[in-house]
Amino acid sequence: MKIATRNAGGLLLLVCLVTGVGQAQISNFQHIVIIYQENRSPDNLFQGLCGTNRSLCPSPYDLQNFGTDNKGQAIPLTQVPLGSPNDPDHSHHGFVQMCDLNTSTNQCKMDGLSSTNCSTGKCSFEYVNPADVAPYLTMAQQYGWANFMFQTNQGPSTPAHQFIFGGTSAPSASDDSAATFLAENPTGLGCLAPLNSVFKLISPQTAPKEFNLVNNPLGTVCFNHDTMATLLDNHSPQLSWKYYTPGANNIWTAPNLIQDICRPTGNFGKCTGREWKQNVDLNPADVLTDIGACNLQNVIWVIPTGQNSDHPSANGSTGGPSWVSSIVNKIGQSPCTDTVNGKALSYWQDTAIFITWDDWGGWYDHEPPTLLSVPQQGQGDYQYGFRVPLVVVSAYTPQGYIDNLRYDFGSILRFVEQNFGIPEGALNFADQRATNDLTSFFNLNLSPRTFNRIPAPLGEEFFLNDKRPMEPPDTD
Repeated sequence: MKIATRNAGGLLLLVCLVTGVGQAQISNFQHIVIIYQENRSPDNLFQGLCGTNRSLCPSPYDLQNFGTDNKGQAIPLTQVPLGSPNDPDHSHHGFVQMCDLNTSTNQCKMDGLSSTNCSTGKCSFEYVNPADVAPYLTMAQQYGWANFMFQTNQGPSTPAHQFIFGGTSAPSASDDSAATFLAENPTGLGCLAPLNSVFKLISPQTAPKEFNLVNNPLGTVCFNHDTMATLLDNHSPQLSWKYYTPGANNIWTAPNLIQDICRPTGNFGKCTGREWKQNVDLNPADVLTDIGACNLQNVIWVIPTGQNSDHPSANGSTGGPSWVSSIVNKIGQSPCTDTVNGKALSYWQDTAIFITWDDWGGWYDHEPPTLLSVPQQGQGDYQYGFRVPLVVVSAYTPQGYIDNLRYDFGSILRFVEQNFGIPEGALNFADQRATNDLTSFFNLNLSPRTFNRIPAPLGEEFFLNDKRPMEPPDTD
């Protein structure tokens, strides 16, 4: 097959990928690792890619160091530490405000934010000190960077995690078809939500406003639709998966909203399903233990603790870049092997790693998303959201690769499907609506690159021995 890829100068190339073992190094990856971080936009987190005197921006890295406020003024982005507590609005309402939709063109004008609140702790016109995110910059420079990765949803973490795990935040397949989605972080906790918990949904009939789905009777907000886990379970042979997350009862644990995985007790007080017990790991650091024990599953999702999240922190936590690099380093340096067609391949040689952020966090970003429909006429009332960073790491990703195709969380699911021989778009959710599948980041005809450890302030041993009580990845 042919895939679209780009050289370091951004020129589009067509590369033939022949999947025969004699002509390609591998025919597909045995492991796909999806690392989720919290609440950042490219303009906010990755200004360090611009280099000396911004010589690399806006080309080849599409990053801008100023924003436009609601008075039409150009507002320079101010540098702050990664651990700054400033936390702008990143609700669905926050999306609508920042977008400032031009209904004639159906495009966000990206000028809806006020710059007068920059003294109130809610300023969106900021960027992170590049020294604080050096491991991220190293990975983007050494491997692959996407200029146009967008979150699928127009809102915060809970629906974002539903899209990255199951391709939709709709309660059911019929709701997805009708463009009815969970739009905000709920007051309850998925299938375990207390009686009368409120889930705010959006539909073409109510957009841009939301309506309430009330958990009465119990179980009303326990969603019932297929997820990527369904496709992996039903694959022949069955494919393994694991979801690492800091707690059963939090809104970042996507499987706890899914009836077939959670299988709650009669009083909806606890998830008891076989898949929940086998595949949902409530200690994120176990991902390092599992890799060390040569027990890396075919597909994994990794959610950080609050201490290792990139969400703005009241206590100044800055563990995120080290946490992510510890996982990448563990895979890159692993002695574990898989036997594929009689050939021993190391984890580094047959693993694709996707590092992305669940939502834009309320931070300014200059690139408008492409909306899937005009207002109140379909999927576009909640898709797509703003840009988020995407870094892709593998032994077959050329150094300094920069991709200018447009992606969203559905693109990652589509890549999982393509990689394991599942028809692309099989869920018929975001994976079907995505137009690209991320294969352009990989040239399997290349000899696998030698892994070089990603330098970081904290290493694997710190995370394996961290005894601090786990905090949720976010506070809102």
